[in-house]
Amino acid sequence: MPHVQAPMPVGGVRAATGSATEIADLVVRNGKFHTGDAAYANATAVAIKDGVFVAVGDDATVAPYVGAGTRVIDALGRRVIPGLNDSHTHVIRGGNNYLLELRWDGVRSLREALTMLREQAARTPAGQWVRVVGGWTPEQFAEKRMPTLAELNDAAPDTPVFVLHLYQSALLNRAAVRAVGYGKSTPNPPGGEIVRGRDGEPTGLLLAAPAATVLYSTLAKGPILADEQKLESTRHFFRELNRFGLTSAIDAAGGFQDFPDDYGTVMQLAAHGQLTLRVAYHLFPQTAGQELDDLRRWIGMVKPGDGDEWLRANGAGENLAWSPADFENFAEPRPELKESAAADLEAAARLLIENGWGFRLHATYDETIRQDLDVFEKIAADAGTTGLGVPWFFDHAETISDHSIQRVKALGGNISIQNRMYFQGKVFQDRYGKAAAEWAPPVTKLLDAGLTVGAGTDATRVSSYNPWLSLHWLTTGTDIGRNRLYRRENIVSRETALEMYTVAGARLTGEADRKGTITPGKYADLAILSADYFTVADEQIPYIESELTITGGRIVYASDHYEGQDETLPAISLAWSPVAHYGGYHQALSVAEAAAESAEQTAWRRARGEHPHQHHHGGFDGAC
Repeated sequence: MPHVQAPMPVGGVRAATGSATEIADLVVRNGKFHTGDAAYANATAVAIKDGVFVAVGDDATVAPYVGAGTRVIDALGRRVIPGLNDSHTHVIRGGNNYLLELRWDGVRSLREALTMLREQAARTPAGQWVRVVGGWTPEQFAEKRMPTLAELNDAAPDTPVFVLHLYQSALLNRAAVRAVGYGKSTPNPPGGEIVRGRDGEPTGLLLAAPAATVLYSTLAKGPILADEQKLESTRHFFRELNRFGLTSAIDAAGGFQDFPDDYGTVMQLAAHGQLTLRVAYHLFPQTAGQELDDLRRWIGMVKPGDGDEWLRANGAGENLAWSPADFENFAEPRPELKESAAADLEAAARLLIENGWGFRLHATYDETIRQDLDVFEKIAADAGTTGLGVPWFFDHAETISDHSIQRVKALGGNISIQNRMYFQGKVFQDRYGKAAAEWAPPVTKLLDAGLTVGAGTDATRVSSYNPWLSLHWLTTGTDIGRNRLYRRENIVSRETALEMYTVAGARLTGEADRKGTITPGKYADLAILSADYFTVADEQIPYIESELTITGGRIVYASDHYEGQDETLPAISLAWSPVAHYGGYHQALSVAEAAAESAEQTAWRRARGEHPHQHHHGGFDGAC
């Protein structure tokens, strides 16, 4: 997309004019830059030309690059960071559905959530559903509980309502049960349960026991957006992600996301220069028993690295075959894998490796990881090598053991972790105990082993897409209800956590030479934050947003002091869309309100004799 000139922003300045060959498109100055590059540790200004950083330093450094056509942004002394990169999310699927969903992300009470649902049901037209699909947990509510089926039926007696709770359960009101056609004779799907009342009729409660297939398949019965509406939905979703400083994401694919059909929206936006988020995507076999057919078909269509800086293929996964997958539902016992799991994984992995395809692999439990590593070590031994010869990494790895970590390292693998425990930590702790929860996942052990450890959210059907919740989890070791999960040795510093959200993600897509830090020659991706991530109290981290986000030298999000400086985004055409009325993430507190709340909590901690702010590097018990 061509650079769009805009009026001088608030606080803008003009500096000396450079030569014609040096004129920058955009300069950002007067910022507290955290570049992520030690060579530019004291930067206060950057110059951007043709979508890359051409100068990083101070006002004197960038002055020669400023000309009559240069747009100059004053950061007003605010913290500036490299654009964030979510290393495991589902932005393609999320974008295709965003305008259909009522998001409870960030809502602080069940009462408010039910009010939103009631209002949305009243405006939703016949034939459409009200969908609450992930991003919330009862622990965030003041009431600390789920909605009841009676409350859903009272709020929406006639409009179908589907409420997904993590990958544990779903609630359907009576209208939704009728809409999906469930009755006395409807059989339970494998690994799931349609809960029934005394009369044998479905009550509206669906349980994943432990597989999520029943949740996925029921949601898939709902209406979908038309192709043009998916384009609009994805653009608004990506703008919502830009709101939090995200400029890149690694899409982990997922169920009911087939290639190329379900990738058409993001591909069309890329072709027209309308992406505001860089996406590296993976391909996920959709049908059990047909995984190799899917993979062979895709190998003939695309290869890792195909695409450009905005949209590129990154490999297969997070499933390579269905039988080795251990989908997490911490409310249920760990699932036992099928006898065919190892053979199915080996066949898929060999096919990919032979064709030079890297991959990512969903693995929650160490029992699964050990079996997967047995397969990979066998493949490496057969090839007479120590590694697999392609980039690969595990996703999740909540209970990975010390021994398995060393085996991953020996095979040249890496790890992508997500803040699923921020939403499910209490359930995990109740099942496996406090000691197990303290190292789930063992973040600092993974880092100390020298692995690349990318951080992400696993949004949108489990966790929220807000990366600051994940950064809060990494740096405090608490869950969304502020319950302590981790011991100090498993908590990382804020700088380390940010690196996991920038540099590490770039490494997992082979782009570390092009993005992840604010360095001359790299993509011009950055965010000016609403509060200083490095100095605010712990409790304020979840409330941080970006006031201005730049991706590839384009201002893709702007608010507060920079309102109106970003690219135009067409208004939502679906007047009834929940996003048109409530937006996406519900920021219940301002940063100032969060600061007041954190002051109270700090006083409470001091009264207990605890240090109010203490952050730790991986493996060390000391303030940073």
